[in-house]
Amino acid sequence: MGTAAKSQLTSLFENSVLNQVERMRLKPLRRLTNRSRGEHLSGKGGSSTDFADYRDYVAGDDLRYVDWNIFARLNRPYIKQFQHEEELHVVLLVDASTSMVFEDKLLRARQLAAAFGIMGLLSVERVSVYAIHQRAGQPWMLAPGTGRNRIRPLLTFLEQVEGGGSIPVEQAIETMLRFHRGRGIAILLSDFLTLGDLSRPLNLLYSSGLEVWGLQVMGESEISPNLQGDLRLVDGETGDTLDITNASELLHVYHDQRMWLQESLDSMCRRRNGRFLSISSATALTAVLFEQLCRQGWVRR
Repeated sequence: MGTAAKSQLTSLFENSVLNQVERMRLKPLRRLTNRSRGEHLSGKGGSSTDFADYRDYVAGDDLRYVDWNIFARLNRPYIKQFQHEEELHVVLLVDASTSMVFEDKLLRARQLAAAFGIMGLLSVERVSVYAIHQRAGQPWMLAPGTGRNRIRPLLTFLEQVEGGGSIPVEQAIETMLRFHRGRGIAILLSDFLTLGDLSRPLNLLYSSGLEVWGLQVMGESEISPNLQGDLRLVDGETGDTLDITNASELLHVYHDQRMWLQESLDSMCRRRNGRFLSISSATALTAVLFEQLCRQGWVRR
């Protein structure tokens, strides 16, 4: 067991999952990025003869950019990258507030953030991470970086993110934008259980040139609660309590509100040319990564 533990690259998921993630790529809805290096075409037309780098071939890549000389020598396809291909910023915001500790929501958010980050880094994109928490002495930001050598710092940062505090996600978005520069994708991983209005911060993300991808992570008992009798509900972040009688009669009101929140989030993201998905933390990571996200068009294998 000791040997296996040492060979495991990260505590977030198995090496077998990591190997599959390394062959996956993000699928932005728009081709707008920065005038620099990366896999995402500018859409401006024309081509450049300014060679930049090589990267591994991934299914779906344009065969015109395969270097057949290298393929003949190594029997492995590599894609040539040029300066007309542009750099995409991938901004990951991980909600680590107290409510996310419930039913492994934070664990699933950290795992998915790691997967998205690896996909971005191996696409030669600039990846940054922001953790939404109030843990004194804990880093809350991983500065933008690119390339395979940034995978280890990315994983280490996410492994160390702990839950705590009640910083609203809308406040965290505005704080992040004070540090961020660059166009691309902002992926928000949260339960979105906030009393604040998300319209303004999502507008700010969009006007900054970032596609808004909202990934809601809910606990299974939040999706399908089984409540009966008289109960006292305690807010995990504020400590506020609410006494209710005959909880089962209130479940239909709760479900209506939950679905309203989900539909509102979906609408807000789509109106800003983004996307939204709600998942259960009880769903296996592999099912989310290799089935749900692929089926919804967020990533490609």
